[in-house]
Amino acid sequence: MTRTIAQKRADFRALHERGCFVIPNPWDTGSARYLEGLGFKALATTSSGFAWSQGHADGAMSRESILAHLRELVDATDLPVNADFENGFAVDAQGVAESVRLAIETGVAGLSIEDSTGNAADPLFAIDGAVDRMRAARQAIDASGADVLLVGRAENFFVGRPDLDDAVARLKAYANAGADCLYAPGIKTREQIAAVVAAVAPKPVNLLVGGVSELRMVDIAELGVRRVSVGGGMARAAWGGFMRAARTLADEGRFDGFADAAAGSELNAFFRPFAG
Repeated sequence: MTRTIAQKRADFRALHERGCFVIPNPWDTGSARYLEGLGFKALATTSSGFAWSQGHADGAMSRESILAHLRELVDATDLPVNADFENGFAVDAQGVAESVRLAIETGVAGLSIEDSTGNAADPLFAIDGAVDRMRAARQAIDASGADVLLVGRAENFFVGRPDLDDAVARLKAYANAGADCLYAPGIKTREQIAAVVAAVAPKPVNLLVGGVSELRMVDIAELGVRRVSVGGGMARAAWGGFMRAARTLADEGRFDGFADAAAGSELNAFFRPFAG
């Protein structure tokens, strides 16, 4: 690797100042390096993609395992890495601050904090408490002296509470509490996207496009979105190919599932320069 952590962080912040860019989500060293090779300018981790690669459900990984994963990806690439840091692995603001401090030490260029509780019966932190948690994350970053970008996430549409007004209110509050970029995963329509962009302007908005969409990057840029992530989309696409091949072999004794497999020679040629 040739770029310092400080350079990666400066590059990452500059990407958010104008235009619209894609920040794809690798789940291991190989996928991170391949995405870098395609010319993307930054990467973001995916909690789901990493968890599945370890044989666990999304949200079941420990803070220690996530921190180790962040170090692995930061070390694997010259690109800035944004951490999907779930809900900060803590309930109270003090715990979030400690988790953020540890995440900063991994070298990430940005990190997101969700307002989800993990409790299906009460899936969102009350807004006042969620704001305190975001403010604690901001203070931890500022105290570190590291130029780490803070992303505030309103999880309404992901936890079965698709209330756009509440999501917007939360994002505005997180922006005021120090979030640099705002994110409401699960919004899909042009109207929803435009409402979020307008509500938090001039701060940048991240849009999740984790599946097939009628929107193209040019459409998303016209709506004022600054960056687009794909979450677990690429990991699910990889798993889809693997599952189809495995089921065809197990159920039918056929090898048709390998029809679209990447050539080993191509993969070896791509990864050979990283040896040693």
